[in-house]
Amino acid sequence: MSLKPSIPKGTRDFSAKELAKRNYLKIILKNAFESFAFEPLETPSFEKTSTLTGKYGEEGDRLIFKILNSGEKLKKADLKSLKNNNLKKFSNSLSEKALRYDLTVPFARYVSSHQNDLIFPYRRYQIQNVWRADRPQYGRFQEFCQCDADIVGDKSLWQEVEMISLCDRVFNDLKLTGATIKINHRNIIEGICKLMGEEANLIDFTIAVDKYHKVGLKGVEKELIDKGFSEKAINKIKPIIGLKGSALGVLKKIESIFNENGIEIKGVDDLRFIFNIIDKNNLKSTKLSLDLTLARGLNYYTGMIIEVLPPDSFKIGSIGGGGRYDDLTSSFGMKKTSGIGFSFGFDRIFLVLDELNLFPENISKNSKILFLNFNSKCTEIAYKCLDKLRSKNIVSELYPSQVKLSKQLSYANKKKIPFVVIIGDEEIEKNQFVLKDMISGNQISKPIANLFKILVDISHF
Repeated sequence: MSLKPSIPKGTRDFSAKELAKRNYLKIILKNAFESFAFEPLETPSFEKTSTLTGKYGEEGDRLIFKILNSGEKLKKADLKSLKNNNLKKFSNSLSEKALRYDLTVPFARYVSSHQNDLIFPYRRYQIQNVWRADRPQYGRFQEFCQCDADIVGDKSLWQEVEMISLCDRVFNDLKLTGATIKINHRNIIEGICKLMGEEANLIDFTIAVDKYHKVGLKGVEKELIDKGFSEKAINKIKPIIGLKGSALGVLKKIESIFNENGIEIKGVDDLRFIFNIIDKNNLKSTKLSLDLTLARGLNYYTGMIIEVLPPDSFKIGSIGGGGRYDDLTSSFGMKKTSGIGFSFGFDRIFLVLDELNLFPENISKNSKILFLNFNSKCTEIAYKCLDKLRSKNIVSELYPSQVKLSKQLSYANKKKIPFVVIIGDEEIEKNQFVLKDMISGNQISKPIANLFKILVDISHF
């Protein structure tokens, strides 16, 4: 019985045309990263389960793809914990490795492992796939590409400015205008929790507020009440969430509210500095916006947090995000090392560019020349020329079989190959070849001695 050809949900095949576009996007990102002095890095596709778990919060941990132990290791599964209904402990005993959930935690592990070999502040970029056991939907996949830039070993707020400038540079190079860079600060979120008297429930508050743009204020209120927050506490935050005006104006109002309640935080000053610097260095393609409901649920963020939304016409969610993290490497024994990073949502950016027709035309490297096949003597002449053309990076090919001329020409038409070369017995007797223009249908005869030069010349058109 034959198998139905299919792939798992949340994964995709990519055609040559799609890969040409994806490679173009990767080149734009790579050039931007390297112009900002980021160095490339690659890490394994899977890590120790203990490396990944406990870094993303409870919701994130549930989305980690764990790799089942095999052989003798599988026999060591903790069956006692299963009998005691401790499913989490039992699950962990079945798996010692997991597919990476993001690139940031493996990066922190790498920095901690190689700290004596790196020059700090260390700037790295990484373009690799990650995996999440999320529910597949438009713009959300279980296997997808992330493109990260991180700086570790420096607490200067100029690094926050660098990340915002990098975002603007990438979207400007892609000719994608109208994206919004939204920022907030985890200290401000902590301040709001203090205002509510709910400091101990910061993680629950962060997770709920992070869903504001999906479920609205009513949805956030419901989730907070379900988690035990009082209506009195919730009512205290409504005036803050509803603040309007310029970013600097809103920050001034927040500062006033916190001061009136005896709450001291660093986040307002940080954001004020960032907005002042960006105002003096105009962004080219994006706009910077303060969003007090931006929370980013990942537990490791400690300072500025950032998300990028596509132009208003796209309902696809964020196309990038990141922020400051001060304690992530401490999980691996490297204390007091601050970091900041940003991740470009490669696959979502691809969808936006594709829908807006922002990919350049003719980025696919299709064959420009096809040598038709008549017999072995003719193809030997063709192949010598073919080898020389390829050494000049001119995409060309030989039809592999001696079949009817109509079939070979049909192949050229289907692949949109603009020129075919005909060298048959008659052409060899005359020391000539025929060049056929597949677009116009015109054809000319020229001396075989000039074959290479003529083909090089036409390949530039």
